[in-house]
Amino acid sequence: MECPRCHVDLKVEQHKGIEIDRCPRCEGLWLDHPELDQLEDTAFDKDNLKGMMEYNPRPSDINCPKCGARMTTFNYRAYNLPIDTCNEEHGYWLDKGEDKKVIELMKQRIKDLSRSTKAEADWYGFLSKLKRGKKGWFR
Repeated sequence: MECPRCHVDLKVEQHKGIEIDRCPRCEGLWLDHPELDQLEDTAFDKDNLKGMMEYNPRPSDINCPKCGARMTTFNYRAYNLPIDTCNEEHGYWLDKGEDKKVIELMKQRIKDLSRSTKAEADWYGFLSKLKRGKKGWFR
């Protein structure tokens, strides 16, 4: 396969336990369709809590290295991180450093969910104290 940006041959490597294809020139990564989820799982493996992956889809400026079709760019999980995907679900193209950003965002997701859970528990505790302290206030 060729890099969709540099048009040089991609090199197969192991990256965080995942077999990926890396461009030796621009250092971009090709992840086959299930491999982006595997990359996320190195930081956060609760798929049901990850949220929707693709926001604001738009035409990409590169073609899929597998099928040659024009790819689609989307904002990864509503963040300002544009990632390219093949419409035929062959995979994802991540430019240099975007793999690290994906992992950072998954780690931040863990913190955000923990903070949200704590806030809900604190709110429930507050309401419980109000209910016990003022009879008839809540019914």
